[in-house]
Formats: sequence, C-alpha cells, structure tokens
Amino acid sequence: MDLATIIGLIGGVGIVVYAILSGGSIDTFVNVPSILIVFGGGFAATIMRFPLSNIFSSLSLGAKIAFTHRVQSPVDMTNEICSLADIMRKEGPLGLEGVEISDEFLNKGAQFVADGYDVEFMRETMEKERDLYLERLNEAQRVYKMLGDAGPAFGMIGTIVGLVQMLSNMDDPSAIGPAMAVALLTTLYGAMLANLIALPLADKLSNKIAIEEVNQSLVIDGVMQLRDNKSPALIRELLGTYMTAKQKSVPEEAAAAAEPA
Repeated sequence: MDLATIIGLIGGVGIVVYAILSGGSIDTFVNVPSILIVFGGGFAATIMRFPLSNIFSSLSLGAKIAFTHRVQSPVDMTNEICSLADIMRKEGPLGLEGVEISDEFLNKGAQFVADGYDVEFMRETMEKERDLYLERLNEAQRVYKMLGDAGPAFGMIGTIVGLVQMLSNMDDPSAIGPAMAVALLTTLYGAMLANLIALPLADKLSNKIAIEEVNQSLVIDGVMQLRDNKSPALIRELLGTYMTAKQKSVPEEAAAAAEPA
C-alpha cells in the first residue's frame, strides 16, 4: 500500500472540505451541471484520443499502482538474485524451483533457468515482456495526463457557459445565481480533477516507469548470469552498475559486518 498517495489524497480533499464547511454548507458547492461539464467532458475528450479498449485498463492500472505501489530498490533485487545464485551453485538449477521469490518478473526468469531454456530465448522473451509492460505503463500515464489537461480546459468551458447564461438573463435575478454557480464551480472542479487526482497519478506512473525500467533490466542481466552459473560475488559486481554510489555501499557494509572479528 502506498501511504503517500493515501495521505496526499485524504489531506487534499480534507483541506478543501474544511475550507468549505468553515464558510458555509457543502451543498452550496455541489452543482450537477458543473460536474457533467468537467468530468463528462474531460472523460469524453480523453476517450477520443485513445482506443476505447485501452481506456479502462489504463485507468485501472493507474489506480492500482497509485494505491499499491511498492518500491523495490536495485540493492534488494541484487541481494535476492545473489541468494538465488548461491542456491544454484549448491543445488543446481532445479534448486530454484522451490524458492519463494518476491518479484514476479524475477520469478519467471528463475523458472526459465530451472527449466534449462536457451539463453537467447530467455533474453528475447524477458526483454519483450519488459518492453510491453513499460508501454502499458506509458499509455496509462498518457491517459491520466490527458485527463489532467482536459479538466481545467472544461472548467473554463463551463465558466464561459455560466457567464453566457448569466448575461443572457440579466433581467431575471433568479437565474443569475445558478448561472454564476456553474461559472465558478466548473473552474473549481476542473482544478481539483487535474491537481488532486489526474496529474499526481500521471507523475506517479512516470516514476513507476523509470523504476521498473531499471529493475527489470537489472533482473534480465541477473538472470543471464544465473543461467551461466556465475558466482554471487561476480553477479553483485556486474549488477552494481544499476546502483548509485550510496546504494553500492550498503551491501559492502553488510558484508563487512558479517565478517568475523
């Protein structure tokens, strides 16, 4: 569970609701025409730009990552691969079959090694799976980015609609209030849709793409080294290129602490 998303969303909504309640009733800020213009119009503009079959899967993927995003560092991934290498050197490829592996992509690669698949087949299959997964993440990011761009735009459209309605009914005071509500609340809804929901999720997906590209490339290289039955020390050295200087020092410090005095 990603606490940052939950805290940010609850905090943002809570602040807005508190500001509303401190000055009046929340019913004042509920306007059905404004909701239809912003959310309906924004969604309509979004589905025009993407295949309909991909819209709902992209929205679902973005929401899933936003609330269940779990960051696994290159250090953790490398340590797990080195543990698998140690098992393989002691028990052979079949020793990998009964091992619980936290990462699904690494688990698939380990299964390939246990089954004795050809190196080129393994690399080609895993690279293709990585690229397709990153493409799905990228498309989901684009969907949320488009929804974030469309929200304020339709908020402005709603404002214009409300102002036109108000100016065309200046002789009827009872019509001015509802028209002004549409004009102002569509701007509020558009800003909240963009800045509290769509754009933060788009940025979350963008970060996920960068992290997964590194982690899955690391896994592919690590699995190739497993297939060649390389030593854990050599694998750690080869996979060190995926780590920052600070991350590299973590396993070194752990190894030094484990040495007898």
